[in-house]
Amino acid sequence: MSLPELTRSELAVLKALWDAGGELSAREVHEAIEAATGWAYSTTRTNLDRMAAKGLVEKWSSHGIYLFTSRISRAAGLAGVVRELAERILETDYAPVVSLFADSKALSAEEVEELERLLEEEAEG
Repeated sequence: MSLPELTRSELAVLKALWDAGGELSAREVHEAIEAATGWAYSTTRTNLDRMAAKGLVEKWSSHGIYLFTSRISRAAGLAGVVRELAERILETDYAPVVSLFADSKALSAEEVEELERLLEEEAEG
């Protein structure tokens, strides 16, 4: 499995979906990220549509409203960020970076395990 390389914009949208733990309308995503991004609603919709085309989110219509959900887990989304931080910026192995998550409440123990597994698979692949 290739780890996704997410843009800052994509991470903002995915974080809203991950935090919600399920599906959100475009309006709900926008309300969740508007303060942090400063985007107009149309920008949020454009990003969601692009992310659906890339396979990062799933989009469907329910009673005339488009709903979105993440197609990748929080750990899978963060794995690419951790890899880039470790290898390209810190020039180190990913393990010390992953250990930072183990000591925080940002990820559950299961998500930390998934993150480690994904990074190991990527390194072996």
